[in-house]
Amino acid sequence: MKFSLLDIYTVLLQRNGNLAWWPGETDIEVCVGAILTQNTSWHNVERAISNLKKEDLMSADKILSVSSERLSKLIRPAGYFNQKAGYLKGFCKFLKLYSLPKLSKMEPCEVRDLLLSIKGIGPETADSILLYALDLPIFVIDAYTKRILSRIGIVSNKATYQELQDLFHNKLPTDIELFNDYHAQLVVLAKDFCNKKPKCSECPLRIAGICCFN
Repeated sequence: MKFSLLDIYTVLLQRNGNLAWWPGETDIEVCVGAILTQNTSWHNVERAISNLKKEDLMSADKILSVSSERLSKLIRPAGYFNQKAGYLKGFCKFLKLYSLPKLSKMEPCEVRDLLLSIKGIGPETADSILLYALDLPIFVIDAYTKRILSRIGIVSNKATYQELQDLFHNKLPTDIELFNDYHAQLVVLAKDFCNKKPKCSECPLRIAGICCFN
């Protein structure tokens, strides 16, 4: 490999500037968004979050106070609404024991294990909460990341979540802002160019000489 992960980031940063991601006005909103975005588009999540805000339900206590049926109806645009209503309530019950400020002062690996113990929270959701809500240095891996890196030829398309995350953690400086923006840059690249039918000839990575195998 004649290029590094930092080379990829530099190309994308020069094209897009810092993306200042994740969208969310408060830490709890970031957490809610991370749970709701499972298996759906962010556009649908925005609609669901808007519904919660209109009802003044963007807090752990208020989410716990509303009925599951009402909560399901409000988050319906995000899909799998009955399941996700249960996930949100489970997460909010967890926050009654461990507040976000308390979690942010703990070791990342310990917080991650706690989050993964909550029904409905897997590695990507847990890591999104760690990075974007708690400002802990964990690189978030998603399907876009795997697609891009496997097409470039850095990893196999059979690489696991942990293998991909270890790659970023081992090859990049441990920097919260870098992890934050790098993930956002990959999401934008995947949506604009490296989608299911890739626009390879227009891809900024290919133009920069970081070639795609597919």
